[in-house]
Amino acid sequence: MHLDIANTLLALGAPAQPGTQANPTGETIKFVGMMVMLVVVFYFIGIRPQQKKAKDHANLLKTLRAGDKVLTTGGIVGVVITVKEKTVSLRSADAKFEVLKSAVSEITERSGEASES
Repeated sequence: MHLDIANTLLALGAPAQPGTQANPTGETIKFVGMMVMLVVVFYFIGIRPQQKKAKDHANLLKTLRAGDKVLTTGGIVGVVITVKEKTVSLRSADAKFEVLKSAVSEITERSGEASES
């Protein structure tokens, strides 16, 4: 049953002309065009969003200051005590931590702002 459908569909195709071949120049242009489109799509889907995210994170680290409430990549929520060149001192409950600046994932509350809750 399924072979009958396949044979019917194949019979509907254009018959091959004897002695004709695909144009190699045209095929090369199609191939190069597809590769260019693939690179453009890859850039807009993969590279550009990652660059934007890295730029936003760098900006976040530049604006980090004492008194900000932050969340680290390890899940620690704390208040910034001091900001050094590569590290940040945090106070969380009764503990004091010194973590790398790059470990700060977000600022949950800026110093001087009122809490929303």
